[in-house]
Amino acid sequence: MKFEKKLRRHYHTLSKDGIKVSTDPTNIIVICNAGLVNGLSEEKVLSSFEKYGEIADLFMLPGKSYCFVFFKSIEDASSCFNSCNGCLQIAQDDKPVFLGFVSSLPLIKDEIKWEYLPPGLIILEDFITTEEEDLLIRIQNFDGSESGLMKNRQVKHFGFEFKYDTNNVDPNNPLTEKIPVDCEFLWTRLGERCNKFKDFVPDQLTVNHYLPGQGIPAHVDTHSAFIDPIISLSLGSSIVMEFKNDNIAHYCVNLPRRSLLIMSEESRYFWTHCITPRKFDVIKKNNRCTLSVRGVRISYTFRKLRNGECNCKFPSKCDTFLSNQKFSINDEKIAARLEQTHVHNVYEKIADHFSDTRHKPWPNILKFLESLDKGSVLVDIGCGNGKYLGINKNTLNIGCDRSFSLADVCRDRGFQSLVCDCLSLPFRNEIADACICIAVIHHLATEERRQQAIREIVRILRPGGKALVYVWAKNQFKENKKSNYIKQEKKEEDNVIPEGLTLEKGVSLPIHTNRTQFKHKDLLVPWKLKQNSEEKGTFLRYYHVYEENELENSCNELTNVKILSNYYDQGNWCIQLQKIEK
Repeated sequence: MKFEKKLRRHYHTLSKDGIKVSTDPTNIIVICNAGLVNGLSEEKVLSSFEKYGEIADLFMLPGKSYCFVFFKSIEDASSCFNSCNGCLQIAQDDKPVFLGFVSSLPLIKDEIKWEYLPPGLIILEDFITTEEEDLLIRIQNFDGSESGLMKNRQVKHFGFEFKYDTNNVDPNNPLTEKIPVDCEFLWTRLGERCNKFKDFVPDQLTVNHYLPGQGIPAHVDTHSAFIDPIISLSLGSSIVMEFKNDNIAHYCVNLPRRSLLIMSEESRYFWTHCITPRKFDVIKKNNRCTLSVRGVRISYTFRKLRNGECNCKFPSKCDTFLSNQKFSINDEKIAARLEQTHVHNVYEKIADHFSDTRHKPWPNILKFLESLDKGSVLVDIGCGNGKYLGINKNTLNIGCDRSFSLADVCRDRGFQSLVCDCLSLPFRNEIADACICIAVIHHLATEERRQQAIREIVRILRPGGKALVYVWAKNQFKENKKSNYIKQEKKEEDNVIPEGLTLEKGVSLPIHTNRTQFKHKDLLVPWKLKQNSEEKGTFLRYYHVYEENELENSCNELTNVKILSNYYDQGNWCIQLQKIEK
């Protein structure tokens, strides 16, 4: 019974990809729970199944956890099915495979290509000899004591340190250790084999040490930091590097051992590249997909610092272009549409996941709430899931939020909550003893709208009433300390590549890379929904991140408030106001 239940589950999974399992025997067997994506190789399938009859073909798909075996006859296929189904332990972690019969193969859209290279990408195979490879490996001693330790690899820098938090270098702070002289023969050979780059002499080197299973996230090397090209030498083991562009093109490029990769022009400035963390790669060999087991790999990546701004032809990926763009919306209708699309609609979709990530109240906000007098009326503007409602049991709490879904979460938790816009609060003048507005105002797209939200907070306060406002800070490294946002473990889903998103009438915004320092004041910040959510995907939220004193200056323009305190709290600028009599 347990076996039949598992088999039905696997058949159901296949059906989602359009694969229909036949109730009658055929000469094609589908292995339901093992394929290239979880480490099953052609060699393993053939050695395990060929004893049951002559195999005519084997069809393994990249990115899939199933594959197909073609027998010459139905009799041989049936013999294999009866002997191996649920018994043969060649699936991941030596688990048994589950089999089925199919009469035909599904149409598979192959978006991944091995035969092509992105424009401008060059691979020079056998660029160095085995003796030269041994030398370059030997001069780098990766014993874990002297080298930098990254989450996914060990790393050393020469000439200039590459800073992964900003994806840049500090040209005014060179390292004492320059590129080893043992590398100098590479420039001469590069010019001999590729005359286009005969004048390329790098001044920055990053040496990465990869164990099997380690990789790097998808990225485009910062335009303003380095000139074209960027070159990388593979030592010790081959690797597959994946390249993607905005048109969903996805190329898997095999970098053989001792080969030199040259990223130039479009491949350097427009295509993202990554190494997926895994212990084997799918490669194309003799027009068939098979597995290549990874070994220990050391890469030498050479760059030359840029002197001046980038003037490339790829503005959507160019930090120079985006940083020079002045985000300005003078049309209130455009601002409202931006907020509707990239704030309100997003929070409706991510509300449950967002609520799951908001539990622990922040200490300084707790201190403010606990200081309120008994019987005080507190209004939480942008209350989210209501984590600050009910903290002080001696106060009357009212929550409001622009999101219907988050308001429902609050009501499910037993809190008083209503839906409204912070630009026009549905409360009478001077009804609140206190207000909090945590991480809300930075979602408004113009200075006037942000000012209006603060005026509304002050309007509903009684004279003497206090308000606490938090907004995201542009500087996430205050006093040489990383904020909690930066310190959080960077996940694969955070690796959204910075690029421009054109909205309307020339309004363009950069997309932020999560868990990194902010480079722009107005931007879109990705939110990746968890995998078991009904609505999956990455959603972009608009933010205006504040410079130091910017929030204070906005509040100083109001004549009926005084600033009680102004401070920085874990990546946020915070201000406490008190309403005074005019």
